[in-house]
Amino acid sequence: MKISDVKTFLVHPGIAKNLCFVKIETDSEIFGWGECYTQTDRDTQIVSHIEQIKRYLIGRDPRNIKHFTQSFFNDFAGRRGSMEFFCAISGLEQAMWDITGKLLNAPVHQLLGGAFRNKIRVYANGWTSKNIPEEYDSTLTKPLTQTERLSILAKETVKSGFTALKFDPIPGPWRTHIDKTTEYKAIENVAAVRDAVGDEIDIMVEIHRRLSPSSATKIAKSIEKYNPFWFEEPVLAKNIKALEMVKKSISIPVVTGEELYTKFEFREVFERQAADIINPDICNVGGILELKEIAAMAEPYFIGVSPHNYNSTTIGLAATLQLCGTIPNFIITEYFTNLESFGNKISKTPLKVENGYIELPNSPGLGMELNESILEQYPYKQFPPKPPVQHFNEGP
Repeated sequence: MKISDVKTFLVHPGIAKNLCFVKIETDSEIFGWGECYTQTDRDTQIVSHIEQIKRYLIGRDPRNIKHFTQSFFNDFAGRRGSMEFFCAISGLEQAMWDITGKLLNAPVHQLLGGAFRNKIRVYANGWTSKNIPEEYDSTLTKPLTQTERLSILAKETVKSGFTALKFDPIPGPWRTHIDKTTEYKAIENVAAVRDAVGDEIDIMVEIHRRLSPSSATKIAKSIEKYNPFWFEEPVLAKNIKALEMVKKSISIPVVTGEELYTKFEFREVFERQAADIINPDICNVGGILELKEIAAMAEPYFIGVSPHNYNSTTIGLAATLQLCGTIPNFIITEYFTNLESFGNKISKTPLKVENGYIELPNSPGLGMELNESILEQYPYKQFPPKPPVQHFNEGP
């Protein structure tokens, strides 16, 4: 079997960000799908990487997956990685697993050691960007505050069947040092969400790597009484000592990993026990096998794995489910509710959340197929520029 073509689909869902899908075709009738992580303003660059890699993929056997990821890091990238490179590699790697599973008439999880569980717990994210339901709108007499919006939308998310949800409580632009007003507002937002959903629902607090250790620790200590499930990315993982400092100072489990790529960047996190849980993303960490190897490295350190998944609810999610179904130290994974309706449009076999879980797909390959004709109806569009912050807008 040889690769005959590689196609990319950079599509605009109308919200959040553009999504990047890749399809590998072979000289047989078998093809495979993958998905690459994207960010707003960092999406066409990933397609460019795939187009360059494609020149070296034509004629290769797609089943030699490990050799592909290692040799292209060595020989194509010159052992010099970047987010865009690993996003491209991750999507292509997933497509190769999809092809291999279809060829062997087996789901990918059966090729990775078999199922460890038959359903995967998911938490809701993206819910804070949704519109307030009409029944609330009709009773409102003034614009809602951020805290009021969070309270209402958290309740609605739980009503839709989720038992866990994640959000970033800190208002304003991402800054390392924040003032007391911002700090108090973040604490108020966490309190409001806990009050809205009750004690039985798990809430995950996301910090997005933005804070200094001192600011992160102050907020964490103030919200401990609301029993967050975790405190995600309090500081940049590039400074492992700072991360370790936060972890040792608070009683909430600390998560890190979505900004780290390949097992090499996770090594020190494990050695220093700098996190309780890691959240690598299957669409940028290097692919399915790379994430499985990272999870195995984490296991003897008693570190849990909760894959990040700011991707579509189609291919990226399907690949994540296949991996999560095989690892002993899996905890929970991410599901973006604001991308669900678009995912259902483009997927031939939409994945369904029931009572906070998704059944482990058992169809050959990733268990997910996309409709190309529908993808073509949503071509790439550049999002409007982000509001610029000038020096005179910065605080003290």
